Amino acid sequence: MIRRTFIALTATTALAAPAFADNHDSGDMAEMNIVETAQENGNFTTLLAAAEAAGLAETLSGEGPYTVFAPTDDAFDALPDGTVESLLADTEQLTSILTYHVIPSAVMSGDLEDGMTAETVNGESVEISIDGDTVMVDGATVTQADIEASNGVIHVVDTVLMPGEGSGDSDM
Repeated sequence: MIRRTFIALTATTALAAPAFADNHDSGDMAEMNIVETAQENGNFTTLLAAAEAAGLAETLSGEGPYTVFAPTDDAFDALPDGTVESLLADTEQLTSILTYHVIPSAVMSGDLEDGMTAETVNGESVEISIDGDTVMVDGATVTQADIEASNGVIHVVDTVLMPGEGSGDSDM
């Protein structure tokens, strides 16, 4: 089911330009992996520190492909006081949250449909909603889409996603 859905989405995407792609020059970025691309951006220092603390930075630098819904530093700053520090001290919970931001395949914005779900690396699913030009992942708004990396793609989100608050079944 997942494979058929992905193949159908890929075929559809080949015939239509990505509707929600942000205009950016990804030429240099596509030569860097996800971690290097996030470092180059400069707005993901908390995410990168958390990935390092959870032992996931090496994985996200690996072969992939991965799709990362990357919360900005502002998204982490919006969490209640002490949350980030608490998570850094609880590697198991931190890993669960971070892997909830990763899909084990490359999914571009043009592959998305309103109401679809995608299984994350942590085993839970996120739900995609589309309203006009606004794309949301479990209530987090995608503020920049389709940042290509050599091992996948980054979609910038404005909120830290929390497992257990998302959808259920997976369509991807």
